[in-house]
Amino acid sequence: MADFIKTQNSFAYGEVAPEFFARDDMAGLAHLENMDVTQGGGLTRRAGLRHVATLDGVGRLIPFSVGEDENYLVVLGNKNLWMYDGVTRIRSLSTPWGTDDVSRVQYAQRFGTMIFVHPDFEPQVLCRDGDTFDLAPFGFARNDADMTLNMPFMKFDDADDVKITLSAHSSGNNYATLTTNKDFWTADNVGGRLELLGKQWVVQSYVDAKHVVAYTNGAYTIPSAAVADWREAAFGKRRGWPCSISFHQDRLVFGGSRAWPSGVWMSQVGRHNNFNVGTGLDDEAIFITLLSQQRQQICTVVSSDNLQILTSVGEWAISSKPLTPASVNIKQHTSVGSMSARYLPPQKIEGATVFISRSGRDIRELALDELGENYSARDLCAFAKHMMTGPVDAAYNPDTRQLFVVMNDGDIAVLNQNSALGISAWARYKTLGQFKSVAVIGGCTYVVTMRNNVSSIECFDRSAMRDAGANDFAFSARALPLRASGHGVNRLRVRKITARVLNTKSLFINDMRATLPNSVYDASSSGFTGDVSVGVLGTQYDCAAAPWCIHGADPMPATILSVTIHGRYTV
Repeated sequence: MADFIKTQNSFAYGEVAPEFFARDDMAGLAHLENMDVTQGGGLTRRAGLRHVATLDGVGRLIPFSVGEDENYLVVLGNKNLWMYDGVTRIRSLSTPWGTDDVSRVQYAQRFGTMIFVHPDFEPQVLCRDGDTFDLAPFGFARNDADMTLNMPFMKFDDADDVKITLSAHSSGNNYATLTTNKDFWTADNVGGRLELLGKQWVVQSYVDAKHVVAYTNGAYTIPSAAVADWREAAFGKRRGWPCSISFHQDRLVFGGSRAWPSGVWMSQVGRHNNFNVGTGLDDEAIFITLLSQQRQQICTVVSSDNLQILTSVGEWAISSKPLTPASVNIKQHTSVGSMSARYLPPQKIEGATVFISRSGRDIRELALDELGENYSARDLCAFAKHMMTGPVDAAYNPDTRQLFVVMNDGDIAVLNQNSALGISAWARYKTLGQFKSVAVIGGCTYVVTMRNNVSSIECFDRSAMRDAGANDFAFSARALPLRASGHGVNRLRVRKITARVLNTKSLFINDMRATLPNSVYDASSSGFTGDVSVGVLGTQYDCAAAPWCIHGADPMPATILSVTIHGRYTV
């Protein structure tokens, strides 16, 4: 057997998947739970959770920042929207979205207004009304002279060969019965709009699959033949509503809908309710359709250096600056794809857009190359695929440089990221109960938790040693299997394990409590800094297992800078 001393002073990769355990270049761990990787590459016990408020049911968190010192948390629940200012609920509003709908709601904010979209519901606008906030349907700009709305109109594929015959109706000279040459209408057309004979028409009533009654503003002349040149409103009960939303270059952008999944609609510049394309002037509205050999379902649109369009099969960007109807430079850059079944908000991290892939197994970083011409989509969890177990929500805290991804099993996968220092470390957060949602606002990371069938808002707080003031949590870091001289070890005899710690008050090494000076337990003490050791640990024959595990459950601080093992081995 050969003597050895091996020190690990960087844990920059965090927890890595078992298929990487045989790599000699891994500054990682076999397991990392309820601990963070520090900027120096060490490990520290995660922050505890401070109770903020008890909810009436499970909700999804959305940050709403109105000003530098005016931040709110929006919680979407079952047919409800709750607004919190700190620990106080300041507003309860009714919404059209049930529990099963909330996961697909997308939103965009501009100043004190937030617009919500969902493919099955009319967009809703949350805006300030005096000293409070109200929620109302999104309204397209109206032309008072003729009652028309500045909304987009389309010729849908199933209407290509549909012709409309108009006939007078007894309700008045601005009403007509619209008859199609084949079954076309449904009850969902009622309330929807058409462009016909140079006018906008509103469908008043459904008669049958070939007949509806509609009205327009003013009299009309019945044409002598059936009309083939007509269009429907892009959005409505029958065709669905926008799937995604963003603001870009002072335009409101809608991406995709139920009936036109690859469409992108952009408002006029500075007139966010006006989608009239007019005559194509530079500031007028824009409409484009993504064209490719694959069906493109737009999942979300992101305003960054370019307008990024994330679809179910790839990532596109419009790089035009300024963006005008005459100059739309659009290109598909990568072919990863995003999840369309639910909204997982992309995050801005170090100048890149980070999004969750269609499979739910990848966290991708969409970033431009050095020339600013082409995007790549680097995988941020290439070494930790095993941690992606069904993401349901995500948020990034730029102050702590942490990406939080809530999983459907109630855990959170946390990425500590600092490219300048070579840190890209995944860890797993657990708590008594389950995490349900996450949001970051004002430098604070908030979560929705479910404990004993009670849903609450809580906030990570370094001064909190427990979760919600009463729940202890365990932390642990387990080493990768030992490799020496470029080989896997066959038999290992560990004589001593030494951990260099910083401001630590409680620590276990391989199930043995590390002895610390009694003075560290004084309330005024910040904890012990130095080396702590345990020894005479015996022979290990299962060398595919970790040679050391540092752990604890006491509500006290613990930070590990390095771990050294002393012993003998055979290969």
